[in-house]
Order: sequence, then structure tokens, then C-alpha cells
Amino acid sequence: MKKQVLVAGGGIGGLAAALGASRAGWDVRLFERAPAFSEVGAGVQIGPNVVRRLQAWGLQQPLQAVAAFPSRLQVRNAVTGRELAALSLGATAVERYGAAYATIHRADLHGVLLTAVTESTDVQLNLEQAIERFMPDDGVVTVRTSRGKEVEGDALIGADGLWSRTRTQLLGAVAPRVTGHLAYRALVPQQALPGALRTAQVTAWLGPRLHAVQYPVRRGEWQNLVVIVQGPAPQDLENWDHGANAADLEHALQGTCTALQDVVRSVSAAGGPGWRLWPLCDRPPVRSADEMARGLVALLGDAAHPMRPYLAQGAGMAIEDAAELQRALSMHDLDVQLRLRRYALNRWQRNARVQARSIRNGRIFHATGPVRWGRDAALRLLGERVLDVPWLYRGDGSSASSL
Repeated sequence: MKKQVLVAGGGIGGLAAALGASRAGWDVRLFERAPAFSEVGAGVQIGPNVVRRLQAWGLQQPLQAVAAFPSRLQVRNAVTGRELAALSLGATAVERYGAAYATIHRADLHGVLLTAVTESTDVQLNLEQAIERFMPDDGVVTVRTSRGKEVEGDALIGADGLWSRTRTQLLGAVAPRVTGHLAYRALVPQQALPGALRTAQVTAWLGPRLHAVQYPVRRGEWQNLVVIVQGPAPQDLENWDHGANAADLEHALQGTCTALQDVVRSVSAAGGPGWRLWPLCDRPPVRSADEMARGLVALLGDAAHPMRPYLAQGAGMAIEDAAELQRALSMHDLDVQLRLRRYALNRWQRNARVQARSIRNGRIFHATGPVRWGRDAALRLLGERVLDVPWLYRGDGSSASSL
């Protein structure tokens, strides 16, 4: 008789977990609080390490249909506008790491995973029904949903995001920490922009106490823009997507170069939904396998290791988690608890390293004074050797030995 896994959360992490578990031969029941599957947000960068996971699931063709594949990453000084360093992507990434570097709208990545999940007869999707609590007992785990139903499974995967109820019950009620960084995000059609402001590459602008990133999404037809500044967060953090005032952002960018300010002003000139605001939260790097799995319950993605966006790996680590979950659940000669333990042991150190590096990158991106001058000098001198991340893009994410 097939085993059944229960999955909390219908975001990218939850869908990836459901897909991985079904490919491991398990029946899956996924529970999502919202009345429809959807994904808010803007662009996502997915490195070769993540694209390889999607290819292994047979998703290269649907990914190709919706993503963009930039050929170059450049880093510029946000004050002077000067290019500091560049990294070849495109064919170079494929040659080095076996897969391309992709940029994609978050909703499109969610859609690719949702289509793959709905094509599986082993997955049952339950909308408007969240997992409120779980009760492990004698080799099974029983969950109570927001509709008052009790459902029994052989394992539970908490992929219910930053404010995960599964995590709270498993590890205790410790709120995510507020980083003091605010992300302004916007999407604009490239055709609505002057030719000089359109882009087919990834550009990162580094400035004192701020940075900006722009890159193409949706086959290159749209441009994603994100500007992260340091400042106080709104009070209602759980309702974290707020209408953002373009004037506030333009004020924060005073002192940056004209080229960057032109890019930011182009959002208002192009029309459309304009800027949205996200206060950024995270948690300290994972400290042990126990923080990712205990007994019959495991955590995945932001429920386990929410991270700052300065290594562009939040969604990527969730997908890597799901690929490792698939490998662990396929170990049919082991008890389920041991399978989940294996999953956690093979993931926690890599996730912790990515979390720690993301924090460090944020300090470097937003540096001021002598540190900023040293950063720029290192980028000019070392170029690709600073920007490339072989341990991340080459690592298979399946064991500590890949760190």
C-alpha cells in the first residue's frame, strides 16, 4: 500500500514538495489556505543549481516557454554609474554547470510547478483549507484543517512559508526577525520603456545602504526591478505586500546616478501597477538537522530557512529541498522517520551556508565608507572570480560534502 504525505502550503515550496513526493511514489494531499492557487511577487533568479532540478523533473520545456536566459550579469556603482565587474552567463553557465541561469516571474515558476503537480494522479489539491495543527501518534501523523477535518498521513511536510504554523508547533513560537530592509518591486513591459532602458541582462547597482537589481522575465518581454533600501518596516508584517509610494523611493535614491534614477522613474512613466513594497524578514541560519525535521514532520523552504535575497536563492533552496525530499522518500527500506532525518541531515548545512552568505552579501552590497571603496576595488580587480559562485551552482545539495 502506498504511503501518504500531507503537505501544508501551496506556494512554490509546497508545490515542489508535492511534486518531489509524488515522483518518489507517494500519494500526496496538499492543503492551501487561499481559495485559488496563485503567487504574488515579481521576478525570481534561478541559478544552474535550480535549473538542473527542474530539468530532472522534465520541466525544461515549460521553463523555456516562460523564462528569460540572460547572457550576462553586470555590477555597477549606484553613485557613479560605473561598471565594476561582469560575469558571463548563458552558454558559459551551461558549459560550467550543466544548466543555464534563468530569470522568471514568480507566478510563472509557480505555474510551471502547478501544471506538473496537477498532471499527477497521485496528488490531491485542497483549496481554502489550511493545516492548523498536527498530532503525531504511533507511526502516523494526524492533522486538523481549518475546516475542522482530521486527515491521517504517514508524514507531514510544512512548506507553509515565513509564518509557518507547522514550524510554530514543531519548534516553538519564535517570530521571524525584521531585517530593517525594505524591497520595492515593480514589473514593466519592455516595449513601454525607451530603448536605452530595456535590458536583456542582469544588472546590480550597489550603493550606500541600498542596492537595485533589474533583469528580464517572461521570455524577455517584461523587466523586473527591485530596489532594496534600509528603513523601518510597516507594523503589520504578516500583511506584507503594501502599495508603495514612488516618491518615497525616489527620495531614498537621492545621490545615486542619473542612469539608475532614470530606470526607477521609468516605472511610473510606463504606467501599470507601479511599485509594491515588501519589508524583508528572515531567521538565523539553520543550526542543526533538528530544525528541519523531527519525527514524522519536516520543514521545507521558507518554513525552514527564510533568507535574505542577496544570493537570489530563496526559491532555489526550496526546490533543492524538494529534490532531496524526493530522494529521501524513495528510500523504501527505511522507516519514514529515518527518511525525513536523512532529508534534514543532507540539507541543513547547505541551507545554513546560503543563509549566512546572503546576510554577508547584504552587508557588502550596502556598504559605506572604506568598506565600499574596498568592495569596488576588489570587483574591478577580480571581476568574475568574485561574482561566480561555484560551490553554490555546482553543489548537488544532497550532502554536506557538497558545501
